[in-house]
Amino acid sequence: MAAANCRLFEDQFLCSICLDVFTNPVTTSCGHNFCKRCITIHWNLNVPWKCPMCKKLFNTRPELHINTFISEMVAQFREEASSSSSEQQVSKPGEVPCDVCTGTKLKALKSCLDCLTSYCETHLEPHLKASSLKRHRLTDPVENLEGRMCMKHNKPLELFCKSDQTYVCVLCTVLDHKTHDVVPLTEECEEKKAELEAEIQQMIQERRLTIQQIKQSFSVSTENADREKAKGVQVFTTLMQSVEGGLNELIETIEKNQRTTQEQTEDLIKELEEEISELQKTSTDVEQVSLYEDHLNILQSFSSVKAAPFTKDWTTVNIHPPSYEGTVVRAVEETLCAEMRKLLEAELKRVQQYAVDVTLDPDTAHPCLILSADGKQVNPGDVKINLPDNPKRFSINPCVLGQQSFSSGRFYYEVEVKGKTEWDLGVARESVNRKDNIPLSPEDGYWTIWLRKRIKYKALNDPPVCLFLTSKPKKMGVFVDYEEGLVSFYDVDDAALIYSFTGCSFTEKLYPYFNPGLINGGKNSAPLVLSSVNATEWTDRF
Repeated sequence: MAAANCRLFEDQFLCSICLDVFTNPVTTSCGHNFCKRCITIHWNLNVPWKCPMCKKLFNTRPELHINTFISEMVAQFREEASSSSSEQQVSKPGEVPCDVCTGTKLKALKSCLDCLTSYCETHLEPHLKASSLKRHRLTDPVENLEGRMCMKHNKPLELFCKSDQTYVCVLCTVLDHKTHDVVPLTEECEEKKAELEAEIQQMIQERRLTIQQIKQSFSVSTENADREKAKGVQVFTTLMQSVEGGLNELIETIEKNQRTTQEQTEDLIKELEEEISELQKTSTDVEQVSLYEDHLNILQSFSSVKAAPFTKDWTTVNIHPPSYEGTVVRAVEETLCAEMRKLLEAELKRVQQYAVDVTLDPDTAHPCLILSADGKQVNPGDVKINLPDNPKRFSINPCVLGQQSFSSGRFYYEVEVKGKTEWDLGVARESVNRKDNIPLSPEDGYWTIWLRKRIKYKALNDPPVCLFLTSKPKKMGVFVDYEEGLVSFYDVDDAALIYSFTGCSFTEKLYPYFNPGLINGGKNSAPLVLSSVNATEWTDRF
């Protein structure tokens, strides 16, 4: 009975256009009531303006007045009817709500493309019963229905213009897009869906490939870590064994010296004790000489006592124990130096495995440089040669690059610097400025060290680092690990690491870099020579 009364009450407040309970009811000047949305759409589509109920014509578009009485009654009805629709699902975030519900919004079951309204089960009923509403186009609930309608023709955007890449309605295809390539929206959606799916699959493949690369990189990193750990264990085990051997040798040497000192001490004490025994015997003999004997005999006995074997001056005899001052320090130093020498030799031999054949590029050489025909030597000159000024050539600084470039992996080369008073060596990136006087620094694309005034060495980092070398290198080794961001310089003859640039970020090709310096009146006329790399055999120079 309550449900019947509710239905009867609802029928009294139905809009004659949408046949649903009033939403924002308004009253026209002729006294009839409609939903504000319904009458607005009706008058947008129908000119001249006419009341849908009494068919009265208006010369100007009528003003609409909010009917507060009907609004309050509709609100009361909705509140009373809410109990009957309690079983319907309340709209959740992400779901399309019913546009007609006031207060608690129920979940919409359908959206009407003609009314531009979404309806819950209760408010959808007129569209399912009223003959005039059955012709309306219902679709699954969607938001922003106004955005799905053509603003110009108030028709659903059911087509897609490929020429203008825009959504259009049926009237648009006849008027504004007559000659354009127009397809149904569903067809375009399927095509876009296929393209999107293909793009997504490609993105998935790219990410899977990246995962494989990351796993491979991690595997390589793990292998490198395991190799370095094994190497570290081997090196430190050898070092501990060497230290233990040095300790045993030190203890043996000290104990041997102590035994020698002990033997000397025991021999002296024995000799002294023997003389004491002889002296005690002689003293007894002297006491037994009668005072009444011939004085001459007594004197002769005294003389015999003073004679041998008691001739040694024991006041000057002493034990001189060996000095152990600095013995421990020297032993440790000798042991560690020997092991460090082995490590340095092994490290240099390791990087020499990455030796590459480098030749000089004449197209990059400064005009005052003199290159050998085989591209293995560069001499400083004092006269500029007339050469084409191509973009690759250095115009200010007397330098030259190698012909070979490297953008991955590791490489190593050696340069003889014997007899020179100044030089620059290292690597440079491809994009360095070759026409201006640019400082040598990693920021400007150079990773180098130099010699000046025969004895002043410097690594040209940010900031530069002065290098204090124990000996003057005659042959320099340059090693680069592109992925590791490492550039190292070695004194090949002494198997010594001079300096390393670490944590570098390489993003383009690297070229070997050479600067033989200025000729300086002939004092620096010796060439820089690219030498062949052989596993070095070191003599014991340490």
